[in-house]
Amino acid sequence: MNKIEIIALLTLNVFSFVLMGIDKYKALHKLWRISEKTFFFLALFGGSIGVWLGMYFFRHKTRHKLFTIGIPLIIFCQILLFFYIKVW
Repeated sequence: MNKIEIIALLTLNVFSFVLMGIDKYKALHKLWRISEKTFFFLALFGGSIGVWLGMYFFRHKTRHKLFTIGIPLIIFCQILLFFYIKVW
């Protein structure tokens, strides 16, 4: 990975983390929420660590099986894909 890819990946994860915090705030104050599809979209395209850290830091979406199983599964698949690309 080059420097630009690393910066883009870090930015996406920070954005995903912050968005999870914003959604938690909105949930507590009964405001218009961020779609779950948005979080899965961000996770699939590289923000999975940010979403996962945000879930546990903000204690948000941790009761949803779709998130507690889905996000770690996405992370696992991304790790496998990364090693597959780098090794093969």
